[in-house]
Amino acid sequence: MDIAERVKERRNQLGLTQYQLADLVGVAQTSIQKLERGDTKNPRNIEALARGLQCTPEYLRFGISDNINSNVAPGPTLKAAVPLISWVQAGAWSEISEIKAYDAERYLCPVKCSHLTFALKVQGVSMEPKFFDGDLIFVDPEAECIHGSYVVARLDDNNEATFKQLIIESGHKFLKAANPNWPEQLIPINGNCTLVGKVVFAGKSF
Repeated sequence: MDIAERVKERRNQLGLTQYQLADLVGVAQTSIQKLERGDTKNPRNIEALARGLQCTPEYLRFGISDNINSNVAPGPTLKAAVPLISWVQAGAWSEISEIKAYDAERYLCPVKCSHLTFALKVQGVSMEPKFFDGDLIFVDPEAECIHGSYVVARLDDNNEATFKQLIIESGHKFLKAANPNWPEQLIPINGNCTLVGKVVFAGKSF
């Protein structure tokens, strides 16, 4: 499910027409129409859209929310300061004693997360257009990784971690690139991969 489907689903759950939602957000009805049609991938008024749909911006962008059924959409609450680490360090994060997290630059995570959570900066274009090079992702090793989750994983034959979407179909697991033009779309997981953690929030780094 992408942002277009989540917006339409929430609008229907609330019994709103496109015109009514547009009024709540302060945009034209055609803006909602384009968003639900998939023409708009990254709406600039995501905060107002989330308020109108009584959910969080994280839910609309990534399906991440712990209060989707709430009648009130709270603003971001800074939950924890987590270390920004390298992709090589992320690959060894299960051996956390080897990582000197206290030396790292720290970022405040806007969502609830475990004390093991860390931050990474996205590298490359394999996850565009959902995530761009330089974006900041917060990874929680204690969050449950399910079908459709965005995850950081370590391939056993590679010291570095990789960032992909977890696909589970008919008992088989794959790591999927978001970029439709990426040459290796699906990487099978056949006991050769460790899921380091689930991406619980993403945003721009400044």
